[in-house]
Amino acid sequence: MSIKTLRIVGFMEGISFLLLLFIAMPLKYIWDNPILVKYVGMGHGVLFIVFLAILFVVCEKQKWSIKMFILGLTASILPFGPFVFDHKLKKVEQV
Repeated sequence: MSIKTLRIVGFMEGISFLLLLFIAMPLKYIWDNPILVKYVGMGHGVLFIVFLAILFVVCEKQKWSIKMFILGLTASILPFGPFVFDHKLKKVEQV
């Protein structure tokens, strides 16, 4: 696993989280249409777990501190967090 793979999965996870928060959830709670929550939520859940697994592997491979793992974990549970974390990863990848 590489930093590039982590960045790609992080981007997809971030997009799925925003789709869940700003499209699927309003459809469910405002317009009483829960169908997207089922599918977008499942996709987001899978991407979240894959992101954390890849983050763990990359942290081990790159010999990053636990601080970097916790930063990635925190970023993955905040809206727009994966994109901020990606910016940090981009800087690390260029070094």
